[in-house]
Amino acid sequence: MFLIKLLFRNAFRHKLRTALTVLGITIAILAFGLLRTVVSAWYAGVEASSASRLVTRNAISLVFLLPSSYREKIGQIDGVKTVSWGNWFGGIYIDEKNFFPNFAVDPMTYLDLYPEYLLTPDEKKAFVHDRKACVVGSLTARKYGWKLGDTVTLKGTIFPGNWDFVVRGIYRGRDKGTDESQFFFNWEYLNESIKKTSPQRAEQIGFFIVGIKNPDRTAEVAEAIDRSFKNSITETLTETEKAFQMGFVSMTEAIVIAIQLVSFVVIIIIMAVVANTMAMSARERTGEYVVFKTLGFGSYHLVGLIFGESFVITLTGCILGILATFPAAKAFGDAMSTFLPVFFVSPRTIYLDILASIIVATSAAIIPALRVTHIRVAEGLRKIA
Repeated sequence: MFLIKLLFRNAFRHKLRTALTVLGITIAILAFGLLRTVVSAWYAGVEASSASRLVTRNAISLVFLLPSSYREKIGQIDGVKTVSWGNWFGGIYIDEKNFFPNFAVDPMTYLDLYPEYLLTPDEKKAFVHDRKACVVGSLTARKYGWKLGDTVTLKGTIFPGNWDFVVRGIYRGRDKGTDESQFFFNWEYLNESIKKTSPQRAEQIGFFIVGIKNPDRTAEVAEAIDRSFKNSITETLTETEKAFQMGFVSMTEAIVIAIQLVSFVVIIIIMAVVANTMAMSARERTGEYVVFKTLGFGSYHLVGLIFGESFVITLTGCILGILATFPAAKAFGDAMSTFLPVFFVSPRTIYLDILASIIVATSAAIIPALRVTHIRVAEGLRKIA
């Protein structure tokens, strides 16, 4: 207890300087935590991917469609458990700025393949049996104030016209990383409608979601699916859900790398600040350390004092920075929910904050500690005089 009290007294001997250093560390840890959280949110879809799901799409590009007849052939391939399908709808709610992912899907099979979307039995039943029903994530429902039974109108971009839907389900995420911003409705409603307006676009599917029996056979099943449609008019590309999601992340990889670099630059800058503080403290206390040496204290005692002081200052700022990260992340996440629907401070981010603080504290104390251990008593006493 005495040692801890001594370390705190040493650390806060110059209150203004220490307070400013702690404030700088707090801001740096806050910035580092937020930036790492942004990176984690960017990869949220990848992390939430299931090893038992494959995605089959047109081999040329996702924008080109596949015949709906492919679903029967995919379902007959050995190792396939369930086949679902869907189309990116691209609807707009009132204004273009109100963006959220919206899909036309097969209700029964889609919900079977995505057990992480939690609905009540009544909501599932209503979604399956009502042709104009839609299910929306709780994040989007809260944002626009939608309730069960409300009618929502989306303006089609890919499929022109005004499309009316009735909210029959509001799903919650089973896991913390589940995307709760999506909007999906019955594919048959879309298909039957475009049969009347654009018959040539009917019975076309954007992607198939394939549930497999054994995740260990992922590559084998994917290859078998693509081989089935080899040399056909419309060839396919089948990949794991994780690889499919990574395809979207890779489009913005430069942004992610830039954010990661900035997060590390922040730590390097604060390392320099703390190192400067520790160097000034050690220089001012050279006389004290020499007196300690004359009284028989070993170098390891002095090194312990310097490192202890560095850790007290750095970890104080770290704790304050971590505490500030949570409300800051909530405010930032609410503001950016359209683009980053899964945004929360993960335990991994906290561990990185602590690790970064330990690295900063250790690095900042090394040079002052080396100087103190190598200074001779006579030289130190001359400085006192």
